Amino acid sequence: MSNEPYKKMHRSTFGKCSALWNKSCRSTLGAETVSDVCSLQLLSPNVTRWNSFFLAVERLLRIIKDKGEGAIRVICTEFKLPMFNPAELAFLAEYNAVMSPVAQATNILQAEENVQMGWLLPTSNLLTAKLDRVKLTVKYCRPLVDALQAGLKTRFGHTTQDPELIAAAILLPKFRTSWTKDDATIGMGVDYIREHLEAPPLQSDGGNPSSSDEEDFFSSLQSPHTDSSKELEGYLAFSSDRMESLKSFPSLCKLSLKLNTPLPASAACERLFSIAGLVFSPRRVRLSSRHFENQLLLRLNKKFLRVQ
Repeated sequence: MSNEPYKKMHRSTFGKCSALWNKSCRSTLGAETVSDVCSLQLLSPNVTRWNSFFLAVERLLRIIKDKGEGAIRVICTEFKLPMFNPAELAFLAEYNAVMSPVAQATNILQAEENVQMGWLLPTSNLLTAKLDRVKLTVKYCRPLVDALQAGLKTRFGHTTQDPELIAAAILLPKFRTSWTKDDATIGMGVDYIREHLEAPPLQSDGGNPSSSDEEDFFSSLQSPHTDSSKELEGYLAFSSDRMESLKSFPSLCKLSLKLNTPLPASAACERLFSIAGLVFSPRRVRLSSRHFENQLLLRLNKKFLRVQ
């Protein structure tokens, strides 16, 4: 990011934030001082979770909102640190407003439950729209919005033209066609669905002598496509947004299951490897493959185990 005024404001603001976070988390006395004055502890960013920085800023702004700027001024005085000026506080508020939808979108996509591949395009599309709205209200963080939008376009721009991902979003009752106003995009997804729907099984006539070989040969050109189109039209007109409503459309349900089984992010795999690293520690390197797998499965599924 080459915007010098933004870089200058960013360095001065987060330099003061970092000093405040270090003082409060590295000393028991400092933590007690913050707790007494603010009734809340400051959160300190860490390197293992990117959104910890956003959460730390959010907590700081929450303290300012609940206790006023005077509480932060008291803490800065106790720690012998410079107080934030009005421009820096405004910068923090804008940073929080810009990064809040980004944090929400990331949390949605990296979840392991109630999320499918079809969530990717609606989430990225809505995130772009929210950043467009935020951009109109910010003064200091406009370069940050531009950088985020450029990153989204670089990372996800090609996915908006992927018929399979578009179809995956359409085949989720939560979204259908409401997640974009681009008719060409919806048309691309609908065409993909029509092409990949499995035709219903043809009814055998039991060797009826009145049916000719020509009629049997060309019968697949008529009824299957007609039935599939009617099923798709019925699904798009259906009002329920519950996943159970897909069961009323067997062919669409089967295709949706195929397209939406993958997860949109690799966070679940990263958590798996992280837990595996905790199980396979240096002092347990002689675990057999079977015992290692059993312990890993128990760790991952402990929430399903009932405590007696």
